[in-house]
Amino acid sequence: MPEARPFSTDDAQLEPIAAKVLAGERLNFDDGLALYGSPDVLAVGWLANYVREKMHGDVAYFNVNRHINPTNVCVAACRLCAFGRKKGAEGSYTMALEQAWETAASGYSEAVTEFHIVGGLHPDLPLEYFLDLISGLKERFPQVHIKAFTMVEIAFLARRAKLTVPETLRKLKDAGVDSMPGGGAEIFADRVRHIICDHKIDGDEWLETARMVHEAGLKSNATMLYGHIENDEDRVDHLLKLRALQDETHGFQTFIPLAFHPDHTALAHLPKTTGLMDIKQIAVSRLLLDNFPHIKAYWQMMTAKIAQIALRFGADDIDGTVIEEKIYHDAGATTPQGMRRQELMRLITAAGRVPVERDTLYRNVMRSEDSFTVAV
Repeated sequence: MPEARPFSTDDAQLEPIAAKVLAGERLNFDDGLALYGSPDVLAVGWLANYVREKMHGDVAYFNVNRHINPTNVCVAACRLCAFGRKKGAEGSYTMALEQAWETAASGYSEAVTEFHIVGGLHPDLPLEYFLDLISGLKERFPQVHIKAFTMVEIAFLARRAKLTVPETLRKLKDAGVDSMPGGGAEIFADRVRHIICDHKIDGDEWLETARMVHEAGLKSNATMLYGHIENDEDRVDHLLKLRALQDETHGFQTFIPLAFHPDHTALAHLPKTTGLMDIKQIAVSRLLLDNFPHIKAYWQMMTAKIAQIALRFGADDIDGTVIEEKIYHDAGATTPQGMRRQELMRLITAAGRVPVERDTLYRNVMRSEDSFTVAV
């Protein structure tokens, strides 16, 4: 339950916001700016924790998942990215289907419940490659939920195949895609997007693709990349656009703020985010996204220690075991490539929360030996 002690702050701007939060009222654009601008991060965190505990009590979710990045070959040249390579460039790779299936199998010892699949925008791979990849995974691992392809990838695959997005989604669903991740959203503001990821679909197209994903009956996540050249207005705008679409479709499950890692990118001169920025971003996200069920503290990017603190600043999810993650580690992330289930549970417990293993749709997972069942 929410904390019993009364709210207090030295920041007068937070008083009317606190009154809204405690009354269950929706915050507006100006409220978002005030939250970002407040020097009282503990008071902002208290409010976010109030909402988090009202929604989830002491529960903190995690899952046992496996990341698969089939290719890093990409036609885009985003300044924010250290993962993508041009075709034939040093360090570029594209997995053969058998290799991708073997990669999935190599991390399967902990009874994985989810495959998380994203990659580059390959200029030559046809839609059939991805359909065969998914159907092959479903054939080999029928009980595993497949969360695959960002809105950016979906739009790209549809254009290459000369299909509409709904037609492409139907084919992917038929092959075995169960839901979609939330990457590629970055920042919706055109001013920022033209600088950091001008080769991707724009913010409106990302949102429209997400709308079609939800209309197709697929749940998805949503992200925001912060800590580069965006400002507070850009962040609030991004969050409120996601909130507006969620009002319409109710298709988003989780929001994941992603801290920008500048190393090995064209923006390497920018400073890294601070822990203070990371936990404030979690808190503001929880307060503005009142219709999002979950806020995730992605330990791979913000470190396990900051993710633990985030569980008291609005986050109710710490992500999963991951096994291997390439995109953010190519950009300089120094966290481990993966973490075992027992270690995630220990981190959550040490943060004073109750660990609950979930599947991708947030159904409880019960384990016995190496098998699992999902509560329906």
